[in-house]
Amino acid sequence: MSNGPSLTFPNLVLFADYDGNFENYFHAVYEVFEQDFIKSSPYFNKQKVSAQKHPEVDGIHRTFYHITHEGEDEKSRTPDIRRMERIRFPKFCITSCPHDDLLVWKNKRGKDTRVLIFNEDQEYLIVLTERNGYYLFWTAYLVEQSHTKRKLIKEYQDFIKTKTA
Repeated sequence: MSNGPSLTFPNLVLFADYDGNFENYFHAVYEVFEQDFIKSSPYFNKQKVSAQKHPEVDGIHRTFYHITHEGEDEKSRTPDIRRMERIRFPKFCITSCPHDDLLVWKNKRGKDTRVLIFNEDQEYLIVLTERNGYYLFWTAYLVEQSHTKRKLIKEYQDFIKTKTA
């Protein structure tokens, strides 16, 4: 089943367009996030997708840091320009589902059921967590390692096999 033409992803928000001023760039990227997930909310499977606010990091939504910064420790994550450039991708992918260009499947992480949305061409992954009556936008990032990409695709294929068995 085809869902029409290939997806055309939104333009990147480029740091170079801000003359090297990181503060202005950060605010512009945050404005996109704020518009897409705070002032409004996308819907996935007819349910609202909310961004986790707490714990806030410097007065900013926690989810914003997860999708624009990297690092294990919440308090010492560092900005990732490649993630920041793709700030328009999460809402676009969520609202474009279902589409042949997006692999969508579920997995379990601890007690949580997660929904993964992956675009192979852009190597971009969005993770939502199922909640009662809505989805929580957990994170999104570039999948830069080929072994991670292979693992995701295998997980998707296994999910599809069990769903159709």
